[in-house]
Amino acid sequence: MASKYAYSYSLAFFFIATIVSAQLSSTFYDTSCPGAFHIIKYIVNDAVAKEKRMGASLLRLHFHDCFVNGCDGSVLLDDTPTFTGEKTASPNNNSIRGFDVIDTMKSHVEAICPQVVSCADILAVAARDSVVALGGPSWTVQLGRRDATTASFSAAKSDIPKPTFDLSALISSFSNKGLSTADMIALAGAHTIGQARCISFRNRIYNETNIDSSLATSLQSNCPSSGGDNNLSPLDASTPTVFDNYYYKNLVNNKGLLHSDQQLYDGGSTDSQVTTYSQNMVKFYTDFAAAMVNMGNISPLTGSSGEIRTNCRKTN
Repeated sequence: MASKYAYSYSLAFFFIATIVSAQLSSTFYDTSCPGAFHIIKYIVNDAVAKEKRMGASLLRLHFHDCFVNGCDGSVLLDDTPTFTGEKTASPNNNSIRGFDVIDTMKSHVEAICPQVVSCADILAVAARDSVVALGGPSWTVQLGRRDATTASFSAAKSDIPKPTFDLSALISSFSNKGLSTADMIALAGAHTIGQARCISFRNRIYNETNIDSSLATSLQSNCPSSGGDNNLSPLDASTPTVFDNYYYKNLVNNKGLLHSDQQLYDGGSTDSQVTTYSQNMVKFYTDFAAAMVNMGNISPLTGSSGEIRTNCRKTN
């Protein structure tokens, strides 16, 4: 069963990123657990076949993990008597999901390679396989992350970009994690799949003027001016379950669902890159894959740091 299953700053960051990259390796588990990634891919494909939205959910888990103290699997930890986990922080509460799918992956990987493959690496691989399952690009995942032994509710509240952010706040948020503006625009393309809660875009559809009027009207029926906070709408209404470049086409036509989405194409410095992606899906795919590798390199725990959890929801 398991077998299925400013210049100086830039220069400094270049060296830091190089060191971090050197700590991770695409061949990290080639001898210790070569079968793990067949299992993860099988379970991702099965979960996405049952529910297309799950692909977006698994991708989002990796993003929300990496933006809080690095890619360390902390987003998966449940609350304990000694710390409050990240799951109930405002960007995550009633929003992130897919924990049961990660649990399935972990249990099957543990069955063949006990305490070898980290939850953080499972998240990174599952994110890649989810994108592929929905028709998007693949990339070589760098591996060797270890798992955090604690989580940060406060960092989850403060560090994950908010749907209300304007362009300058978005750029700062990604820059704080060592990611460029170009990375940010490419990673935003993850919103070509998945859904958002009404509470995340209500103000946009009722009060903003840079939104297509027909889109706003259609969304208002599912997102009333009060109530229905958890009602869902697709981030890309054109092709909501296909990983393509329609997200950017929508932005060019003022059809971005979130305020933060439309900020990428609103007469500012990022318009050109959005336009390029809207016209050239291959370019988007290439840049998205590279940006995902960059994001996966945010402050990983390696060597003797952290641990390899046997259960992704709790420390050993």
